[in-house]
Amino acid sequence: MSREKEMEGTAAEGGGGEESRGLCRDECNNNVLSCKKWVFASNNAGEKLGNQSLSRREFKYPRQLGLEVDGSGSLGTVPRKPQDADYTIPPLLDEVEALILARVPRSEYRKFCTINKRFFALLKSGELYKIRAELGIKEPSVFVSQYGENTWWEFDRKFRFCRKLPILPSDSCFTSSDRESLCAGTHLLVSGREIEGVVVWRYDMEANQWGKGPSMISPRCMFASATCGSYAYVAGGMGLASDWKAMDSAERYNPGTKSWEPLPNMERERRSCSGCFLDNKFYVIGGKDRQGSDLFCAEAFDIEKQTWELIPDMLEADWTTLRNPSPPLIAVVANQLYSLETSTNELKVYLKQSKAWKKLGVVPVRADATSGWGVAFKSLRDELLVIQSSLDAYAGGPALIYTCRPDPTADELQWQALEHGHSRPTRFIVNCSVMAA
Repeated sequence: MSREKEMEGTAAEGGGGEESRGLCRDECNNNVLSCKKWVFASNNAGEKLGNQSLSRREFKYPRQLGLEVDGSGSLGTVPRKPQDADYTIPPLLDEVEALILARVPRSEYRKFCTINKRFFALLKSGELYKIRAELGIKEPSVFVSQYGENTWWEFDRKFRFCRKLPILPSDSCFTSSDRESLCAGTHLLVSGREIEGVVVWRYDMEANQWGKGPSMISPRCMFASATCGSYAYVAGGMGLASDWKAMDSAERYNPGTKSWEPLPNMERERRSCSGCFLDNKFYVIGGKDRQGSDLFCAEAFDIEKQTWELIPDMLEADWTTLRNPSPPLIAVVANQLYSLETSTNELKVYLKQSKAWKKLGVVPVRADATSGWGVAFKSLRDELLVIQSSLDAYAGGPALIYTCRPDPTADELQWQALEHGHSRPTRFIVNCSVMAA
């Protein structure tokens, strides 16, 4: 029997006719409205990710709950039992259901596929990610790829959860070439060289699949990149258009339109540079010019003014003592810029007022052993994250993973070693990117 017929039959038995049916509809609408208020209240009362009050143990799917309003008009939940007074409106309940599921930790989403087809369709539609964005719920994930592989791994913030992404369907040239990766919204972008030239592969987290493109306006490699909001910014590097020499062009990726948008050119041509977002500006730091000379200056792109500002001598010369050093290892936490000095393995913080660097102690990795290559130095919300391939990787050693909460006023920081379930031998790390969605 359909829900409408059941309601009509119940009303007819009570002798209320149209008046009883109207009261039933009003009561159902009040239930849903109260539930919506409860959902939004839980978001304000919960922790930052909104999942403390909806932990995995406490979480119950709305289809297993009945909504009941007592005499005071407050909302309660009771186990669903078939009864005449149990009225629900499925379309409205589905909307509330999506609001609740959006608050579940994203690492649990893979389990939704095993519940039923409706949950699987809801996950693939991307609706949950849109709701999370509207509510300001962001959960970081760390994506890592190793040398000589077209395999990517996703880790949660504490590296307790590990997931293997679908195989990236590139050619063999792409696997062994220089690659850069960055995140924008729910897209992971990987740029590198295939036989046909420089290409961009895009992993869509919502659909859980790889797709090629779109290519950059000026395809490039060895460039600086950073993420701000849902946009990804790139600048500099080298490509075919510049005869594989340093470039001064810049552009940004819009995940909403899946397209690249041009930005004004920088003041300097540079490659092997690094990027970050600081004070709502896109910074491009260090690198080499067209003649291969080291650059110690930086440039800041003002998003509102759409202009570049040259900042002389922002980078110290310590890293130039190394042979073929990696691009500068930099990260921003709480709007403070940090750097990992590859020649001494020391952590430094940039003091904006004095425009100088302050040493905060040694980081528990050997970046100097590989001139900074194979070391991931990233911001993970309010923490610094550093990952290094095992120095004895060929013997099957695990990766070294550490986090800390940086304090610019501290003389030395406390680093915490993390363990993870990725039991395979860790090879040389080529790419590492952090996605917040």
